[in-house]
Amino acid sequence: MSKHTHNFVNNYDKENIVFGLDRETDEKSLIAYLQKFTDDEMMRILVKRLSDDDISGILDYILGILKKHLKEEEYHQIFLRD
Repeated sequence: MSKHTHNFVNNYDKENIVFGLDRETDEKSLIAYLQKFTDDEMMRILVKRLSDDDISGILDYILGILKKHLKEEEYHQIFLRD
């Protein structure tokens, strides 16, 4: 059984992926947008086109966000699914 899910995007109206209206819409739109971005097929295509600097930049940004907002225990339980 898979540990990770991307269910939100499958149930969210793609017409509602907009930013700047209000915080709740921004949050839902961000979830849907990032889940679309990390779709297996999208990543299979995109990752081959990224430069080493692109990869490093993405990793630095994501790790910085995780470090800023998650406790170490949360990082392991929620992100890594240890």
